[in-house]
Amino acid sequence: MPSRKDPDASANVPSFYGAELRYRREQAGLTLEQLAEGSFRGIPFLSQIERGERRMPADLARHVDKVLGTDGFFERRCEDARKARQSGHAEYFADVAEMERHAETIEDWAPSLVPGLLQTDAYATAVVRTSLPWLPPETVDTQVRARMERAEIWKREERPAFWAILHESVIRRPLLSPEEMAAQLEHIAVVIRSTQSVLQIVPETMAAHPMMMGMIRVMTFPDQPPVVYTEGLHSGQLIDYPALVKNYRRSYDLLRATALSPEATLAMVDQVAKDYQNGKHRA
Repeated sequence: MPSRKDPDASANVPSFYGAELRYRREQAGLTLEQLAEGSFRGIPFLSQIERGERRMPADLARHVDKVLGTDGFFERRCEDARKARQSGHAEYFADVAEMERHAETIEDWAPSLVPGLLQTDAYATAVVRTSLPWLPPETVDTQVRARMERAEIWKREERPAFWAILHESVIRRPLLSPEEMAAQLEHIAVVIRSTQSVLQIVPETMAAHPMMMGMIRVMTFPDQPPVVYTEGLHSGQLIDYPALVKNYRRSYDLLRATALSPEATLAMVDQVAKDYQNGKHRA
């Protein structure tokens, strides 16, 4: 059993309420298993909330208030935790953005877009403006800034081990001007090389491969179970059910085997960047 990790209640709003939840539960003499009973939520989920690593959803807040007799305290405050976590991210991604700061490993499969942790400001702006054209400019700026702030993770001495697999079309598709696309690819290469991360590309000639059904992210942690995140156009889902997580991780391992080697991948990224610079790119 992993050692107890007490949250820093002063770190942020979710940490404060996570610490309060643990205090109230222990005062009531309940284990995590007892508190989770009847909530349709797993013990790892409650443990992450107590550590301030995930927000408390409204349905769980109502359950906790009922079991602990806290007179609606957590239901009234769970919205505060949601806002503190959001910080410019879509609500469905807020937990993921918070959890990646605590991750030991991050593994991305990106079939359509450059992963957020590798995007330049220009690329992120194009993605937000294109996918959400109704957003006012100030909201676009907020979302782009939040995405750029996530990249601060690369400056940390203890950062997650990062592995990304991209479909070749991601680097071939000119989402930006040739100059900006060249800068985006150069940025990817710099980040991967400077952080000792791993990048692979699934060639366009690979018609069939594992994970043809969309993007995923797998995150592991030093003191909690792994999770998988999947995303659609306007929604995302965190998966922590062990059997499903195991299947996703097996599929990701199969995808690694079908992709180009890391060396061949970086050589392709370098060449495509030069092609953009020299006006020789192809769509």
